[in-house]
Amino acid sequence: MDFVHLFVRAPLACFRVAQAREYWETYPCPPPSTVYGMLLSLVGETDRLVHQGAEIALALVSRPERSVVLRTLWRVKQTSDAPGTGVNKRPDFQELLSDTRLSVWVRSGRDLKEDLPLASRLARAFENPASVNRFGGLSLGESTHMVDEVRPWRAGDPESGRMLLADDRGDLSLPVWPDHVGSRNTRWGQFRLSDFPGVGETPPPDSAWVRIAPLKD
Repeated sequence: MDFVHLFVRAPLACFRVAQAREYWETYPCPPPSTVYGMLLSLVGETDRLVHQGAEIALALVSRPERSVVLRTLWRVKQTSDAPGTGVNKRPDFQELLSDTRLSVWVRSGRDLKEDLPLASRLARAFENPASVNRFGGLSLGESTHMVDEVRPWRAGDPESGRMLLADDRGDLSLPVWPDHVGSRNTRWGQFRLSDFPGVGETPPPDSAWVRIAPLKD
């Protein structure tokens, strides 16, 4: 399996800007690292290193509505207080996106799991769902922001959208491989969202493919 093409929909999502603190802004689309994590969860893979080197291309095929909510956020301000209690919680504003729909392409690239790359595992998951051993809900971004539809791309799905393209002068700086301990070793990419009439065509342009791998790969 050289590639797989999926339709993904999340009714509510927030892709928090990495530098956001008091006001949680959202990126207009999920970063490549977020989509990769969702795909690993879909096939039941808990080790993100297994499929490093896989390549992803994505496009927004909806125009998500942006809204702002006031919510209680957890923080670590005082170690003597339990998480989410006392000074370790605060009210803050968060941006949300409603009706995020995506075209997601996955291909093997230099996937380290060459005997069964991510694209093949995804194809097998849809052909034989019983072969997948996974747990928990499937989310896109925060754990409470659930995916309500993910399936192979079908005839009749949107043929136009906004493709995420690599561009050194683009206005979107997105994480490709996050450093979960600190930000020092996070791998970033510079992108732009560009109107694209052929999101259902094979394959996406070269500038749309993002190799998912650590900074020091």
